[in-house]
Amino acid sequence: MQLHLYQIDAFTDKIFQGNPACVVPLSEWLPDELLLKIARENAVAETAFFLDKGYSYPLRWFTPEMEMDLCGHATLAAAHAIKEIRKSTSRKILFETKSGNLEVNVENDHYILNFPTRTPKPTHLPELLKDSLNIQPEEVLKARDYVLVYPDEEDVKNIEINRIHFDKLELGTGGVIITSRGKEVDFVSRFFTPGASVFEDPVTCSAHCSLIPYWSKKLDKIELNARQISSRGGSLHCKLNGERVAISGKARTYSIGKLFAE
Repeated sequence: MQLHLYQIDAFTDKIFQGNPACVVPLSEWLPDELLLKIARENAVAETAFFLDKGYSYPLRWFTPEMEMDLCGHATLAAAHAIKEIRKSTSRKILFETKSGNLEVNVENDHYILNFPTRTPKPTHLPELLKDSLNIQPEEVLKARDYVLVYPDEEDVKNIEINRIHFDKLELGTGGVIITSRGKEVDFVSRFFTPGASVFEDPVTCSAHCSLIPYWSKKLDKIELNARQISSRGGSLHCKLNGERVAISGKARTYSIGKLFAE
């Protein structure tokens, strides 16, 4: 079986930055076991698989370890593939996903994602997580992901995580967000996943479903500029719209090829 394979850098306007995702269009769903094998072979944080129904696109996301319930950067990458590689003329792309219908609007070279909020609530810090951190947070919250708030961007840059303790955390599809106010943007963040082959995600759009409502309330503004300060880095423009968030960014195509799956 021969399938198209696109690799796209999301939330960046330059190759080798942002978050790489693979995108594989399908004519029908393949067995889940095969989709997971393809994601493992691609060896990036997320592989997006989609069907083309003409008016909408059923979409699923797989890490090398599991299927995810929501992934922003791979959604943006899929929209970029549909628009730029498959030459869709639509300015609105509708995806059908496990997290409901997700719209991506295309404005010039920006992709604007419309996602549900995941407002984090105050919680306690698990001992395993506490023991894994070289710097303790000043505030701890949780939605799908833990949100650890720090007083300064330097703390976020200098965080070190002891994986002996950290990888024992069982968070399902969740991870740990490290965040603070930013020096040149409204807020910065980093994102880590226990036990994952990609330990630190370069740019995590789904994490911003929690970060946007938190920082919007904290900074008393509904439009925010964010930066994920991983080694690759990525920029996101964010807006809170009630129970939804709009997250926009750019993307660049890294490679176009084929894969051969049995």
